[in-house]
Amino acid sequence: MKIGLLQIALHVPASGSLKHKRRHLQSLKQEIRNKFNVSVAEVDHHDQWQRIDLAVVMVSTEAAYIDRVFSEIVKAIARRTELEILDESREML
Repeated sequence: MKIGLLQIALHVPASGSLKHKRRHLQSLKQEIRNKFNVSVAEVDHHDQWQRIDLAVVMVSTEAAYIDRVFSEIVKAIARRTELEILDESREML
């Protein structure tokens, strides 16, 4: 069994309030959960208007499969014009 952790730091330049940030965050989390069947949570910078730090976790029998899914998640986020990817890291346990 392999457990993958993807951490993504995002910038929301147009966000002017926590309410606006949360609207983007909820939409993004729901899309990732529904499309990729993974667990997603905001893990840091909860009170910053323009910053989102997400953690995505997936369990599978193959590390290569997890890596492919994580690549697709990063591509899906990159397609969102309202978000900028600042950093990304991956771990396999």
